Amino acid sequence: MIKPFVIDIPQSTLDDLQDRLAAVRLPAPLPGDDWDTGVPVAWLAGLVEYWRTGYDWRAAEKQLNDIPQYTTEIDGQRIHFLHVRSPEADALPLVLTHGWPGSVVEFLDLIGPLTDPASHGGDPADAFHLVIPSLPGFGFSGPVSEGGWTRERIGRTWAELMSRLGYDRYGVHGGDIGGAVSPEVARAARGHVVGVHVNGGPSLPPMNLSEEEVASLTPLEQDRMARIQEFMREQFGYIAIQSTRPQTLAYGLVDSPVGQLAWIMDKFREWTYPRTTLPEAIIDRDRLLTNVMLYWLTGTAGSAAYVGYAQTEPWGTRKENSGVPTGVLVLAHDVAIRRYAEQDNNITRWTDVGHGGHFAALEEPELLITDVREFFRTLR
Repeated sequence: MIKPFVIDIPQSTLDDLQDRLAAVRLPAPLPGDDWDTGVPVAWLAGLVEYWRTGYDWRAAEKQLNDIPQYTTEIDGQRIHFLHVRSPEADALPLVLTHGWPGSVVEFLDLIGPLTDPASHGGDPADAFHLVIPSLPGFGFSGPVSEGGWTRERIGRTWAELMSRLGYDRYGVHGGDIGGAVSPEVARAARGHVVGVHVNGGPSLPPMNLSEEEVASLTPLEQDRMARIQEFMREQFGYIAIQSTRPQTLAYGLVDSPVGQLAWIMDKFREWTYPRTTLPEAIIDRDRLLTNVMLYWLTGTAGSAAYVGYAQTEPWGTRKENSGVPTGVLVLAHDVAIRRYAEQDNNITRWTDVGHGGHFAALEEPELLITDVREFFRTLR
């Protein structure tokens, strides 16, 4: 059964948030108070003050509620999703899947241009019906009541969701976790998925390459492998914590809005492009806070971490190739390498871009919209 859903946060919950923000106890800044040791205290204090005095959740809530939303139960789990049908009757259905530390908020700027291109300077023939689910354990699809929510299981769940909606033929797109889930939808329902589009890459390169293989890589590929090694040395800590002790982490993040804010904003600073630019200079500050609010208001920091990184497969595990045409958009931050992605994906379009970060839908919406339109144009 599919039920309409409306976000209606009690005022008492918002009042409690205000009280917590007003009573925040910030740590003493470490020497230098810069991003090398984490989120700087001086910077975060300014964002907390704006969250308390300038940010308007009710405006964000209305913006989200202006979009048709629904819930359904699949495999014992509540699934929340946005569902926006195009005015073009022959539009192609398309699933958009977010990642961590994101949410359905990532895709707000894509909805109009993708569903109604004629009203946004595009060709009506490029129209999509959009289905935008919250990953299990995230936001209004959380928390989770059982384990085992691998990317394969989520892929099967999305296939079931599209079947319930009456869509027999559709495409999929995603980034981050969504970039790993989207190919799994095709593996689960290859007779129904016409194309897979991802930003960042559908699979990761292997970790340990021989010197001979490294020497065979192009300069661009060698740079990406070097940045993977740097990530493993300097940034892997959050994955180690979220994949091994998500419950322990959740106590701090679910109890402290400032803790939740810092945990998420650390990644938005690290993964937006260029890295040295503050995230609010790249992504609208209110949009960043609305994304954080979906974690805070639903208390899903723990279940999002649990689902996002408690996966069973080791890095670089190869999969069966579904044969479904796959398009890949790799922005400057990301590290996908075509020769490895082709081992288990039918790559028919690959675009490397020298700018843009990990959050393509938030940072480079026009570029992403164009790439999605062009990729699916020949698959309708």
